[in-house]
Amino acid sequence: MTSTGTTEPRRKKWRRYQTELFAASPLTYVTMIAAIALSIFPLYFMLVVATRTNDAVATIPPPLTLGGELFDNINRLLNNEAAYFLTGMTNTAISSAIVTLSVIFTSTLAGFAFAKLKFKGRNAAMMFVLITTMVPAQLGVIPLLIMMSGVPEWMGGPWTGTLPAVIVPFLVSAFGVFMMRQYVSQSVPDELIEAARVDGCNTIRIYWNVVLPALRPAIAVLGLFAFMAQWNEFFWASVVMGDPANPTVQVSLQHLSSGYYNDYTQVFAGTLLSVLPLFVVFILFGRQLIGGIMEGAIKA
Repeated sequence: MTSTGTTEPRRKKWRRYQTELFAASPLTYVTMIAAIALSIFPLYFMLVVATRTNDAVATIPPPLTLGGELFDNINRLLNNEAAYFLTGMTNTAISSAIVTLSVIFTSTLAGFAFAKLKFKGRNAAMMFVLITTMVPAQLGVIPLLIMMSGVPEWMGGPWTGTLPAVIVPFLVSAFGVFMMRQYVSQSVPDELIEAARVDGCNTIRIYWNVVLPALRPAIAVLGLFAFMAQWNEFFWASVVMGDPANPTVQVSLQHLSSGYYNDYTQVFAGTLLSVLPLFVVFILFGRQLIGGIMEGAIKA
């Protein structure tokens, strides 16, 4: 009785200490406001330049208010035959959608297998997956480029300069497999899987009807990360997409800024259009993203 009576005041004292430690002070709010302002300002200045003329951009100090040339700059951007911006946006949207769906499917399937199915070499295979994340992507560019150029004709090859070359290397994500393996281990109890087997479910049905519904928060997080990574992919796309008339959006932006004369209004207008899909995706799935991250933090 004495031990319990002594423990309770200690717990209350510790909780009070935690509350005081993490209580928001005025300095906290000032720091947060400053961080938000510094984060938003580059985006705001991008919008300012996209709505101005090059003469206004060249003035010192530069303007900080919106202009009225946005639609004219966008029209000139879309009619710029050196950039093929619409083609780049279309190619990037297609590749990002396909890669996102493939990463979600393969990662959840492999994560379920590594977490809940017992087979020989499971730990060794998982270790190999983790090792691949430690290899810099630049080291595999030359072998991968040789593979893309060596695709046989019956498969539509060679793939260099075509959209499949941008899509296929990213269909599987080692990070996604590891993330889903950890999430399945924590979120799907073994008893639930055994109960499904007792009810007559096979492995595929367990994956589809039992595991996938439990992975929705993690799927939202992984899907958003995969979409953003593929949308912003530049290095590999600039290497393999040799045809200037068939670029991705990042390569198209590079073409805009690589001439003898840089039209900054077009560059920033293109940048503005290229980030809009990311804003839309984040607005649509931001709640699931934050919920998934917070759920993982609570479980941890």
